[in-house]
Amino acid sequence: MAKAKKETPLMAQYNSIKAKYPDALLLFRVGDFYETFGADAIKASQVLGIVLTKRNNGDSHMELAGFPHHSIDSYLPKLVRVGLRVAICDQLEDPKMVKGIVKRGVTELVTPGVTFNDQVLNAKKNNFLLSVHKEKEKYGMALVDVSTGEFLVSEGNWEKLLHIVNTFEPSEIIHQRTKELPTQLKGRNYFKLEDWAYQYSYALDKLTSHFKTNSLKGFGVEQMPLGVTAAGAILAYLVEDTHSRFAGSHYENPNHSQEDYLQMDSLH
Repeated sequence: MAKAKKETPLMAQYNSIKAKYPDALLLFRVGDFYETFGADAIKASQVLGIVLTKRNNGDSHMELAGFPHHSIDSYLPKLVRVGLRVAICDQLEDPKMVKGIVKRGVTELVTPGVTFNDQVLNAKKNNFLLSVHKEKEKYGMALVDVSTGEFLVSEGNWEKLLHIVNTFEPSEIIHQRTKELPTQLKGRNYFKLEDWAYQYSYALDKLTSHFKTNSLKGFGVEQMPLGVTAAGAILAYLVEDTHSRFAGSHYENPNHSQEDYLQMDSLH
């Protein structure tokens, strides 16, 4: 009978955290370095041009690639700009004060459409996240730029969706897992959310709670149920899907509407 492979305590901790972020490249802080392991290490070495080695993981070996923690502002933009989602896992206590394994946890999830990092952002253009919700032949759309606070809602046919995409050039698109994106958008960075994030009742509850109001009548979106649903999914992504630093963000009432979308003043 084959002997079960043992893993070190450090790798057991890593695997536990990685399991929570299977779709992200995990930067795992170990001392003065951010390390990547396995498939993440192979990908990081290719994108960043850093050395790929192997480390002993109990009874087996695993690929390893890392860089000094103070160099993260140089390396993070390179990862995000090729479309990767990056989970930054930091040490949550002083190693000098702890016996055994240091407590670690993800402190930030950076994706192409969600970042405050000045090195990742392009100062000359917006960095929009687009949420798309489809029912039959109609689309609901919501756009947000978390770095500027712009928040837009729209609804319409395929031509309007294409117009929105071409106009705002979103860095990332989120959509319902059980509904495929149009093939024309497949080459872009996109991420699938579970069905619960694209429910009108969920969106209405989260948006009214966030705006501290009893209804959305004052926002001019009551005739845009698909757009409202898409907007609710953005809240799910920013607040509940590990982008925890947005939990305290708030929106202001819309101040004007334009031909193709309704604009809300600020995300912050």
